[in-house]
Amino acid sequence: MASIPLRFSFLSAQLQAYRQRWPDETGVVGQFLDLLADPADPSVRERLEGHLTGGAWVVSGDGQRTLMTHHRKLGRWLQLGGHADGDIDMARVALKEAEEESGLADLSVEREIFDLDRHWIPERRGIPGHWHYDVRYVVHAGGSEAYVVSEESLDLAWREIAPMAADDDASISRMARKWLARNP
Repeated sequence: MASIPLRFSFLSAQLQAYRQRWPDETGVVGQFLDLLADPADPSVRERLEGHLTGGAWVVSGDGQRTLMTHHRKLGRWLQLGGHADGDIDMARVALKEAEEESGLADLSVEREIFDLDRHWIPERRGIPGHWHYDVRYVVHAGGSEAYVVSEESLDLAWREIAPMAADDDASISRMARKWLARNP
């Protein structure tokens, strides 16, 4: 594997720590580390083979619910998040996307990676299909939970986390199980 540029050293260290916590996810961590070592900048969406995105597992004040978006482009219920657009502080990206997509104030982000997911985005409006390397963080709602639906969503909804552990979407169910394991 090629060396990882110095500007990605913090994210690389976070990925190594994640691999220690979740050894069964070594393969996906390797894919992220390979992305960081690629000479093309993985933090910009113009890298059409694939690029970094920041995901936000937004949890309610009581820790029992998560805020999901009915994603306008994909037509599916997903966690909030979006493109890094050159920012390599992925926790900051996740927090910014959560704020922009929900209209919620008083959000705070945990700095440790919560989950990783590499998923395919199909071709749309002339943009070829490509991979999203989603680095996900827990974002806590600290104040009002009254959200505002942004132009990126068809709708938003607070959903109980416990039933999501059996969700058909493997990514959603994995995050729900991780959350429930640490917050029984």
